[in-house]
Amino acid sequence: MVGQAFGLYTHQRNNRIRSGFLLVGLFLLVYLTCWGLILVGYGYGGVPRGRSAFSEVTRLFWSWWPFITVATAAWIFIGFRINVGLIGAAAGATEVSREDNPKLYRMLENLCISRGLTMPKLAIVESEALNAFASGVNDKQFTVTVTRGLLDQLDDAEVEAVLAHELTHIRNGDVKLMVIAVVIAGVISFVGEIIFRNLGRVRVSSDDAKKGNFVAILIGFAVIAVSWLLAVLIRLSLSRAREYLADAGAVELTKNPDAMISALLKIAGRADIDGVPSGVMDMCFENDPDDFADLFSTHPSITKRVQALVETAGGRVPSMPPQPPKLADRQTLPTMVEESAARGPWARPPQG
Repeated sequence: MVGQAFGLYTHQRNNRIRSGFLLVGLFLLVYLTCWGLILVGYGYGGVPRGRSAFSEVTRLFWSWWPFITVATAAWIFIGFRINVGLIGAAAGATEVSREDNPKLYRMLENLCISRGLTMPKLAIVESEALNAFASGVNDKQFTVTVTRGLLDQLDDAEVEAVLAHELTHIRNGDVKLMVIAVVIAGVISFVGEIIFRNLGRVRVSSDDAKKGNFVAILIGFAVIAVSWLLAVLIRLSLSRAREYLADAGAVELTKNPDAMISALLKIAGRADIDGVPSGVMDMCFENDPDDFADLFSTHPSITKRVQALVETAGGRVPSMPPQPPKLADRQTLPTMVEESAARGPWARPPQG
């Protein structure tokens, strides 16, 4: 069992363990999905008839098992090799060089030099949304991508804080974990979505129902649904602690918690990148969970992230936020800030 992370090193260790579990889980989900698909094919008469549905489907599955395993391993290999291209294409990102944007490149380069990190590539998404994400599984692939809206709306200190946040994700091993969960295991979600979007077209004749074929079809769809649900839960099971640690790591790099707080407040409610798949949004700096979706989100709310920075990093919320946060944040931030300032180690000195 993966233990709870109490600090940076245990978080990095747990990420390595989770990555191994995810890879093993991927094979199991593929096997389960394929078995369900064969069972559905049996129900529709696409699989040769034998003794009983389950024994025949299982026998056929084991005969195909080597090919399924090789195909899954090949997909993992391909996913590791081209994940940056896949994610970049899904987000509409374009790689930029030092000559294209020298200021942005210099910001990221200085952060890397300060901690002896390998300089990742840079990319920009031409979107008015305010967001950023990192991708890649090794030093040759790591890429930090930001939106045009982020560069236009945030000042230099705030952009630097966001870049430091993404660099921390790379250093902590969060990016590799998310690539496995989103790009590789995401193929199961894709298959499930394709199947269930076409459920309305499914037709079972009365003869099939009498023969019991309908039961095989129903069980096959149920098995595929379970695989789909488990694939979704893989993404949701990723610890929210990674975002808190990345915020803390950004403060460590920049020595400026106020810039991170200001960036979070500006980004709140403006992070959604149109047309980007949900799996890629899970990798982003912010995923804009609302009150209900926050229960199932891989990101904590802006309010909780700001509160953590106030209480543990000595940050202060500006009296007039540069960009009004979402309604829930506007209602809770003033009270939260006053309570934190009163009891925290960086409490404001008495006035007068």
